[in-house]
Amino acid sequence: MRITEVPIAVLRFQYQLARLPLQFIEDQVVTRMDSEAPARLFYERSLGMLDVTVGGALGAPELEKRGAALIERSDALRQAAQLDAEATANVEQADADVKSARTRAKDEQEQARKDKEQAVKEARSTALQKKTAATEAAQKRTAAAKKRADEVAAKRTQAAETAKQQEEAVIRAAEQAETMVARAKANDAQDKRADAAAKRARADDMDDLADAEKQKRQEERATD
Repeated sequence: MRITEVPIAVLRFQYQLARLPLQFIEDQVVTRMDSEAPARLFYERSLGMLDVTVGGALGAPELEKRGAALIERSDALRQAAQLDAEATANVEQADADVKSARTRAKDEQEQARKDKEQAVKEARSTALQKKTAATEAAQKRTAAAKKRADEVAAKRTQAAETAKQQEEAVIRAAEQAETMVARAKANDAQDKRADAAAKRARADDMDDLADAEKQKRQEERATD
C-alpha cells in the first residue's frame, strides 16, 4: 500500500507517538542544559528540521511551523552564542593586547634602565681605563726619566772615577819615576863611593908597595 493511501491523520498520530521519546529527552535532559549549549542547540535544530520535514510531507502546518520556530530559535541562539564567543574572544584579545602592551612597555622601560646602567658602567669603566692608562703612562715617563738621570749620573760617576783613577795612576807613575831616579842617584853615588874606595885602596896598596920597595933598597944598600 502506498503512503498516499494512508490517511494523513493516522500518519500524524504515528509521528506524534514516535516523537514522544524525543520530547521526553528534550524535557528531561536538553532543557536542563544551558540555553546556548552547543549540544542543546544541535538537538533542538535537528528536532526542528525533523518537524519541518514531516510537517511538510504530511501537510501539517502547525508541525512545520513549530519545527521552523525551533530551527529559527536554535540558529538565533547559536549566532548569539557565536557573537558572544567572538565578543569574549575580542575582549580577551584586547585584554591580552593591553597586558602585552603593558608588559612590552615594562620590558622596554626595564631595558632602557639596563641600557642606561650599562652605559654609565661602560663610561665609568672607560674613564677608569683612561685614568689607569694615564697613570701608567706617567709612571713609565717618570721611570724613563729616572732611568736616564741614573744613567747620566752613573756615566758622570764613572767618568769621575776614571779621571780619579787616571790621576792616581799619573801620581803613582810620577812617584815611581821619582823613586827610580832617587834609587838611580843613590846607586850612582854608591858606585862612585865604591870606585873612590877602590881607588883609595889601590893607592894605599901602591904606597905600601913603594914603601916596601924603598925599604928593600935601603936594606940592600945597607948590606953592601
